[in-house]
Formats: sequence, C-alpha cells, structure tokens
Amino acid sequence: MSGAVKKVGLISSFIATAKPNLQTFVKYAKVELTPPKLSDLPEIKNEISKMIQTARTGRWKNITVKDATLKSLIAIEVYMWFYVGECIGKRHLIGYDIKL
Repeated sequence: MSGAVKKVGLISSFIATAKPNLQTFVKYAKVELTPPKLSDLPEIKNEISKMIQTARTGRWKNITVKDATLKSLIAIEVYMWFYVGECIGKRHLIGYDIKL
C-alpha cells in the first residue's frame, strides 16, 4: 500500500513541478513559433538591410564577444533545424535511398 502512496506522491510532485514550466513554454511558444504576419514584413526588410549595411561598412568587427557568441549559436540552431528537416524529408540520416 505504501508503494502506491509513494507513486501518487511522486506523480503529484512531478505535476506540481512541471506545470509552471509548461505554462512558461506555452507562453513563449505562442510568440516565438508563430509565422510572421504581413505587418512584420517591413520590419524584416529593415533588419535585412541593416545586416547588409553592417557587412558593407565593417561594423561587424566591433561587436562584443557575447553578442558574437549569441549570433553564432543562433546560426548553428538554424542550420541544425535545416539538417533535421532534410533528414525527415530523406527519411535517412545519410544520403538518399536510391532504388536501382
């Protein structure tokens, strides 16, 4: 009997711990995982033009190490999501399954 009580207590403590984390995830997922709206397109265009201007003027040399690390991690994340999508599309980790 005490084993069942321990399991129920463990499950309830797990739910109590996971609930705030899940609420935080849902809050950020609603913002971060939505596709851009048409009203966001001018802002996206401005950001891209700022990136091009930064590359042309050499202003990218003056960013901090923290900012460079953050931007590198974001670039790696985007590349990895692309790679995961490719693996899902190919249905293989390496190469395509070509039937001869």
